[in-house]
Amino acid sequence: MPAPDVQVPTRTLVEALIRTDHTVDTGELYATADLLGMSDQQVRLCVKRLVTEGRFTQEGRGRKALLRATGATARSLGPDVEFVTHAFRQDAGLVPWDGTWHLVAFAVPESIRTARDALRTALTRLGGAPVQGGLYVSANGWEPYVEEQARQLDVLGHLTFLTTRDLRQGEERDPVALARALWPLDEIAEAHHRLAAVARPRLRRLEETGLTAPERLSIAVELAAEFSRAMEHDPLLPPELLPQPWSGTQAREIVARCWSLLDTYEAADEGISLFQLYRDVVPPAAAGG
Repeated sequence: MPAPDVQVPTRTLVEALIRTDHTVDTGELYATADLLGMSDQQVRLCVKRLVTEGRFTQEGRGRKALLRATGATARSLGPDVEFVTHAFRQDAGLVPWDGTWHLVAFAVPESIRTARDALRTALTRLGGAPVQGGLYVSANGWEPYVEEQARQLDVLGHLTFLTTRDLRQGEERDPVALARALWPLDEIAEAHHRLAAVARPRLRRLEETGLTAPERLSIAVELAAEFSRAMEHDPLLPPELLPQPWSGTQAREIVARCWSLLDTYEAADEGISLFQLYRDVVPPAAAGG
């Protein structure tokens, strides 16, 4: 079966090529974009939009220009390092589940419905699942992250935090069965199967020699884009609650091996923030080191 195509938004490509000094070499940008099937016009329009939005400033023109990320852009880049690190620690069996469920209940008034909707979105993004109206559960200790979101939305006073080791829905008490009922595990597993299908042929290419710098960058960007898609809706449930073997663990292991090989290249790639980011979050054991 052929590997699935990876759709990389042009904006994602630009942000992936930001160097540690917060600049983007547009010559490198156009060369990598070409390998990803993007036209020069597509890249030019994206750069123009990013500059107009104030996310970048531009010095020079065309392929000799230099883009510089603004402060807000630089701070928002990359996957959430803490959550990615936690995923790899779970995969390695370093974060055993203690059997505690973490719940958040809220009753936000209709008069601030926008904040209430934003809170629901935030709780889901943080790995929570709705138990019933206004009550969400996580298997991880998410309280500091929920509180931060609630403070930003100015709704903290409407939240109640609690934990329990005795969660039951109807007559169902089994944690594995509860996890299966609360989270769409089949959909989450399928996203990781896709990530693995994308990563395997790229791993084979990286195991060969003679890749150019733009080719390495295109592989890195595709992996990062697909990795982010797979992780976006993954609640990072403890392994004790997941079917085994778990596709997320398998996919991340392949991606880690890819990043380990990318990390062996010298000089030209070292200034790319994306490389440094994954070097920091992927443990050597996961990468086969």
